[in-house]
Amino acid sequence: MGFELDRFKGTVDPDFKCNLCNKVLEEPLTTPCGHVFCAGCVLPWVVRRSSCPAQCQRISSAQELNLVLPLKNLILKLDIKCDNHARGCDAVVQLRHLAEHAETCGYAAAAAAAAAAAAAAAAATTKCRNRGCGEWLALRDVDAHMRDACDYRAAGTCEDGCGLTLTHRERRTRLEDEDGGGGHCCVRSLKALSGALHGKVLRLDKELKKQSLRANAREKSLLAQLSAVHAELQVTALKYQRKFTEYSARIDALSRSLAFPVKEGETDSVTVALQREGGSLGFNIVGGRPSGDEIDGISNEGIFVSKVIEKGPSDKDGGLQIHDRILE
Repeated sequence: MGFELDRFKGTVDPDFKCNLCNKVLEEPLTTPCGHVFCAGCVLPWVVRRSSCPAQCQRISSAQELNLVLPLKNLILKLDIKCDNHARGCDAVVQLRHLAEHAETCGYAAAAAAAAAAAAAAAAATTKCRNRGCGEWLALRDVDAHMRDACDYRAAGTCEDGCGLTLTHRERRTRLEDEDGGGGHCCVRSLKALSGALHGKVLRLDKELKKQSLRANAREKSLLAQLSAVHAELQVTALKYQRKFTEYSARIDALSRSLAFPVKEGETDSVTVALQREGGSLGFNIVGGRPSGDEIDGISNEGIFVSKVIEKGPSDKDGGLQIHDRILE
């Protein structure tokens, strides 16, 4: 894009103007056919349409364009107003020195503030959601633009056989171009749609394979963790089984030691004389109950000494012992 004409001092030579933007040439490029345009104007045109903007010759590549250095040097000698002229700067410098002046311009702070304000305003804008439209609008205007003004809004279905949805831009261009070259082409559109769908399928297939690999790795990790937990449970179960067996044996031994079996023919009768101290004889007793399942003459019937109090009347040589049966 070129420089605005009203920024230059005096009349600008018409040869210095770009025929696309109608401004003073910026980075002038020439086509093979001799026409000169701004670099920012002609490059997008050639990439999009592969022709000279003057419609005189086909240009297959942007590499066919060349910088016109002598013309650029003449333009750089033109006197131009400062970028901050609208904010109060009255400086006029040669175009070649414009960038140097802008760095030291006293009105640059105002320009920066204006840029910040513009950025804040841009933050309240959004891009049109219609595919192909690159226009940015205020949030409040987006819906109305998409519905009533956007060139890329839907305009109906193609009636030539492809059945694809046409935009207002495609329909208008097709009506303007008799050969339809610049508008909607069913074959070209179907090929483009097929290519887009094929690309989407490839991307989805790639993502599916990636997710499958992740799932397989996750499954292997979970199986390994499950196997480790199972092995740990088995070890713990064996450990507690051994503990249970050990404690069961101890309980059986303790039970046998606390039992009061007495076999006939193996008892000794002892008479013990005790002197009561403080109302106690110094021992506790437990009463056995008659049982009808005696084995080998062992009986639990009777009254037995269950505890001898330490340093009591019964705690002496020849005195009572735990498990003694009181006969009388």
